[in-house]
Amino acid sequence: MKMKLEKNWTTDNNGFALNDSEVQRYISVVPNENQLTLQEKPFYAFFHFGMNTANDREWGAGVETAKDFDITKIKPEQWVKAVKDAGITGVILTCKHHDGFCLWDTKYTDFNVMNTKIHTDIVKAVADACYVNDIDFGVYLSPWDMHEPCYATPEYNDYFVNQLTELLTNYGEIFEVWFDGAKGANAKAFTYDWKRYYETIHKLQPKANIAICGEDIRWVGNEAGKARKNEYSVVPASLRECESTEKNSQSSEGDAGRLQKVDTMDEDLGSRKVLEKNAYLAWYPAEVDVSIRKGWFYHKKDDRTVKSVRKLFNIYLNSVGNNCTLLLNIPPTDKGVICSKDVSRLKALGEKIKAITANPVIEQSFGELKSDQGYIEFNFAQPTKLKYFVAKEDISKSQRVEKFDLYLKKSNGKYKKAYAGTIIGARRIVKLKGTYTGAVLVIRQSRSTPYIKSVGFYG
Repeated sequence: MKMKLEKNWTTDNNGFALNDSEVQRYISVVPNENQLTLQEKPFYAFFHFGMNTANDREWGAGVETAKDFDITKIKPEQWVKAVKDAGITGVILTCKHHDGFCLWDTKYTDFNVMNTKIHTDIVKAVADACYVNDIDFGVYLSPWDMHEPCYATPEYNDYFVNQLTELLTNYGEIFEVWFDGAKGANAKAFTYDWKRYYETIHKLQPKANIAICGEDIRWVGNEAGKARKNEYSVVPASLRECESTEKNSQSSEGDAGRLQKVDTMDEDLGSRKVLEKNAYLAWYPAEVDVSIRKGWFYHKKDDRTVKSVRKLFNIYLNSVGNNCTLLLNIPPTDKGVICSKDVSRLKALGEKIKAITANPVIEQSFGELKSDQGYIEFNFAQPTKLKYFVAKEDISKSQRVEKFDLYLKKSNGKYKKAYAGTIIGARRIVKLKGTYTGAVLVIRQSRSTPYIKSVGFYG
């Protein structure tokens, strides 16, 4: 082979310990069954819809009445078809936003959709449309409630759990429960009973993941569709503390713009340098949440801000292709449909995502690598134009690979370094260009023996 491999994990592991007690501590942290399931379906949608849709706002004012929700029809089948065309496998609906207006037939407040002109349980309508189309269904329930009189009293935790129970009991299987930490700067000080909320979910929907103020999925830290260069899943357990998420979440209606900027102060969340200083670790993978347009709720003036297909595809590669899941918000309009501009972008996005693996050159499954397997060599049947490289670790064995290089073989037998990577995790997607006759994947650094689930090259 006309190529100098230098060092790899089977030699000096880039100067890091391969199998000491500290490494064993890291790799003992693995995902639970719900987290594993989610990584197989890493792209899902948010539907922000409710009182704010009717009033053309992002946040309510706390003075709305049920009559202010004047939307008279919805087409949830169209919503679901639009996201399914993008390759999306699940939907999370804003069942109650900060204004406290409920989109279902709740018996705990009159401030709900059954006391409006549409007189329809919208949660049920969307859930039914999802199940008919083989799309997973999830719920968002805002802990902060501007409208409910008992908010900031001990009785509110009872109120919240009662409503959570309704949502987790009456609408089929729930794949994700989404809590945020948003709270107005002038809101009354109040400590949510997170432990009780989680216990309710575990009891009623044991297969549901809990995000972002939750135990299972970590907020990436911005709303810009950006992930870190190294998005680790094994991180300090302290990151699961809801108070820190609340602190960094929206505190006013205008904060969405602030969160569309990327804060790199906490760029490193899971390197050995960070983990060695933390006694308690957790499997806490990142979810990238971003809206297809400027706002989270639909506003006609924002039609010009709908992200381009290229932008959306880059977000996909930077999230799903970078060991994260992607939650893309697509807000229905006050006419009860997904805007045609959003629909066309979603369809084109779906076509680009399908194209990643549409033309396989080599797809190979592995497992635990052997002690002399410092690199993996691939030979193509003929000179082949490459577009993508996709690698997956078997994350049931934790996240192990810390550095890798990808070399591509030219027709003259020489190699070029096409990519210098760090983590792989659940999925790493790399864009390639050029025509080649083979490739070599060199793992430079790993936490114990690498477990490579699969590697694929695509034209």
